[in-house]
Amino acid sequence: MRSTDFRVAEDYQSIWQTANRINWNIQDLIGGDKRLNFTQPFLPDALVGINTIQCLNNEEKLKLNQIRGNSYLSLFGLCEEFILPSVVEHINQIRWNNLYATQAFLHFAEEESKHILLFQRFAEDFEQGFGTVCECIGPAHTICDRILNHHPLAVALTTLHIEWMTQRHYLESVRDNQGLDPQFCRLLRYHWLEEAQHAKLDALMVQDIARSLSPEEIKGAIADYFAIVDLLDQGLQQQVQLDLESLSRATNRWFSDVERTEIQTIQIQSYRWTFLWSGMTHQNVGRIFNEIYPSSETQLLEKAQNFG
Repeated sequence: MRSTDFRVAEDYQSIWQTANRINWNIQDLIGGDKRLNFTQPFLPDALVGINTIQCLNNEEKLKLNQIRGNSYLSLFGLCEEFILPSVVEHINQIRWNNLYATQAFLHFAEEESKHILLFQRFAEDFEQGFGTVCECIGPAHTICDRILNHHPLAVALTTLHIEWMTQRHYLESVRDNQGLDPQFCRLLRYHWLEEAQHAKLDALMVQDIARSLSPEEIKGAIADYFAIVDLLDQGLQQQVQLDLESLSRATNRWFSDVERTEIQTIQIQSYRWTFLWSGMTHQNVGRIFNEIYPSSETQLLEKAQNFG
């Protein structure tokens, strides 16, 4: 075994051991007396961009914040549903070639399935407590199938984007924010703890896939990643419309064309910043892009400017 092989094996073993130390169960986080507090916002304004909307009063802004909290976790759940099969497929590719890697990725897949179940439980609690229906884009399997039709490296890059986006959201905007619902923050914290390990694993997966490809194939996969970003952007724009309908039901208010335009414009910008720009511009995402295809970070940042 080469020294680099030993180093990679140790990386996988270390990640797996750390992941086992921070393991948690769904029942530890939600259910029983662990309830959402609908008198408080769920997400910081940095992630939802609501405070600048002039046509909404404070009560309506709180409702929209909670609607965004619901869609935030729903969108994460959707992402987990395409990440899970891509990780399983990678396990099938590596098999027994690196048992430490297989062990780490099996745990990765287990945690992703747990996150899907956690977000489903949250959706049930939210629906019971919020009082009106809030729809989210879907069906998830249809969107996931469209994403999984792209190159495996493109899917892995999208996963990397999402993992580091999660880190940025929690560390820069949620952690130590005393103005948010503690229960919602708790869900985000424990999700973040596991995603921090997933980000390391996904970087190794990207590098592993890229090693088997030619430069032209990698270039094509990066183009496929940008196609996935555009697909996600379409979904985010649809979610803005669903959120507006949810807000109208929750507030029993009809919005004029001018008011709708104001809300839509600000919310599209917010969704794009939160789910696209904040992942694409993360320094660790750019570093991996450059590692697999020199100077591709420049292209990544140019694309990100469409969403910032």
